[in-house]
Amino acid sequence: MTPKRIILVRHGRSEANEDATMYSRVPDYKISLVEQGSEEARTAGRKIAELIGDGAFGVYVSPYLRTMQTKECILSQIGQKPVFDYQDPCLREQDTGNLPGVLEAASNREARGQYGAFFYRFPNGESGADVYDRMSSFMNSLYRLFERPDCPENLLIVTHSVAMRCFLSRWYHWTVDYFDSLPAFPNCHIVVMTRQEDGKYQLSEPMTQLLTSK
Repeated sequence: MTPKRIILVRHGRSEANEDATMYSRVPDYKISLVEQGSEEARTAGRKIAELIGDGAFGVYVSPYLRTMQTKECILSQIGQKPVFDYQDPCLREQDTGNLPGVLEAASNREARGQYGAFFYRFPNGESGADVYDRMSSFMNSLYRLFERPDCPENLLIVTHSVAMRCFLSRWYHWTVDYFDSLPAFPNCHIVVMTRQEDGKYQLSEPMTQLLTSK
């Protein structure tokens, strides 16, 4: 059965959100949350706990340290164990290259802004289109889950801002121009997709507010 809700959450505030030079000194997948990020994740957990009540839920999470830490903080507030807790590398952050220099990283991000976020490919890294393709692979896993009679009524996906935007663009068939116009999600922003009577999923109001404020 298809789940009642699909809940997407960006990770909490990280060391690199406070100091962008971290990307040049620490492998991206090893970047940790700061205390503010942990508190943001616990706050998100309380909101999610209120949303799902005692309904069963399963978890998919990016294997990066900051997303794993965010997931643990969220679960600490829910009060019940998930039906499953899967790491999926398809949900990882957009690869911007292996430890690029500070000046190189700044130059690459400026070039992305000029070229367009969806098609710009970071040197030795990925484009938004590559992440979009990964989301297609991830959705194949979801569709197989939906066919199972024990699919939980809530799915929690803890990931990154670009991955969230690519997931939503793939799911709702948004255009490339629309993707490029989307703002980055704030840390621990929650997007809720709720199944309607016709089987389609409607986006939550926080998502609508974010899009209309850009």
